[in-house]
Formats: sequence, structure tokens, C-alpha cells
Amino acid sequence: MAKIDKSKYTKEEYRKLKEEAKKMRPLPSPSIERNFNTEQSHAFVLGNGTSRNFVTPEALQRIGPVYGCNALYRTFSPEYLIAVDVKMIVEINETGYQNKNQVWTNYNKAYAKMENFNYFQPSKGWSSGPTALWLASEHKHRRIYILGFDYKGTADNKVNNIYADSRNYKKSKEVATYYGNWLRQTTSTIREHPHTQYIRVIQADNFCPPELNNLSNYTTMSTEEFANIFGIS
Repeated sequence: MAKIDKSKYTKEEYRKLKEEAKKMRPLPSPSIERNFNTEQSHAFVLGNGTSRNFVTPEALQRIGPVYGCNALYRTFSPEYLIAVDVKMIVEINETGYQNKNQVWTNYNKAYAKMENFNYFQPSKGWSSGPTALWLASEHKHRRIYILGFDYKGTADNKVNNIYADSRNYKKSKEVATYYGNWLRQTTSTIREHPHTQYIRVIQADNFCPPELNNLSNYTTMSTEEFANIFGIS
């Protein structure tokens, strides 16, 4: 889909969307203080699909809070990092990242001697991306932009992940994991939060599952329009 589906908004709603985005464009200083009113702001949830490579997490963080997953912490510190795989938590713990940053996961006996992790109660039992989306939704952001939720693999059905070929990730030449659970969990979250608007940012060739397209509080936006709205070059 090349442009945002304006049919999801009235003219006035679309105008306000663009005005709000202009007010929240990145500031020139990279060290700005971030103090977001969740109920009045938009937020960004980052999966690790390659479609999000058009923008840096740093640029997004100057606009609103970032919820990220797994190996994102290696090069960037989001407001909230979500990781549910035991091997990834072990990796994070080795670095001590959680001692200075918020990391959320599901409790596991393997973590008994680890400190400063935040646990979902009860455990979600979901994959990291949908869990990050759920957490952002529970924080009652009015509008959530979803980036890097690509679901399908590459054109030849190989792994579609920014961190492929690195520790705790599949090799880039391996067959992609089936996306059914990720899609089901994403759909469930969006349905459970009808007062939140969800905008998935996609490339022209990204997969657009009908399960999402049929939800009234969900739409898609092209990477080009997203960059234009937020003044990201």
C-alpha cells in the first residue's frame, strides 16, 4: 500500500494527524530530555524485520517512546526492551543492560539468580514483538506506529530479520519461521484496545494480512509517507 488509507480518517482527523506529527518532529540535539504523557502521545513499537531499516531508532526516540525487542539493545536503548526467549535474556544479563534500562520478560526458573528484570504477571506466553505491542497498548498511547512487523520471510522464504546470522538468531539462509502465532497475537492485542489507533508502516511489497486489514482501528502507511509526516530524511 503506497499511501495511508485516508478512508480510515475524516479530513479533520487526518489534518490533526499531520499537525501533531509536525509538532513532534526530531529536535536538533540528540540529548533532549524525553518526558512523554502516554495518553496524549504516540509511540513506536519496533519488530526486527528488515522493512524498518529506512529509519534509525534514534530518530524515532526524539519523537516518542520506543518499545523494542531482543537484540535491539546491542546498539540502541529503547524506553522498554522486551525479550521472552531464555537465551536472549541470558545474553542481556551477561552485559548488565537491565541494571540501567527497563527489560521486560516472562519469569523463568533460569532467571532465579538474575537481578533487575521486570516480569509480566501473569506471563503472556507470546513472542517478543506482539508482547511489546501489548505493553505499549496497556500504556494507553493514543496512536501506535508499528515498524518491522513483516510477518513473512524474504521473497525466497528465508529469514527476514535485521539480526540474522548473529548470536541467538537463525542464519539468513534458513527457512523463515511461520508467522501464524505472531499474527494471531498482534490481532488479539489490537482487538482488545479499540480506542487505540494502530498504524503499521510498510514497504510497497510488504505482506498485508486480511486479519489485520479488517480491524477498524488499524491501517497501514508507506515508509515514504511516514518519513514525510515526521520530517525524517
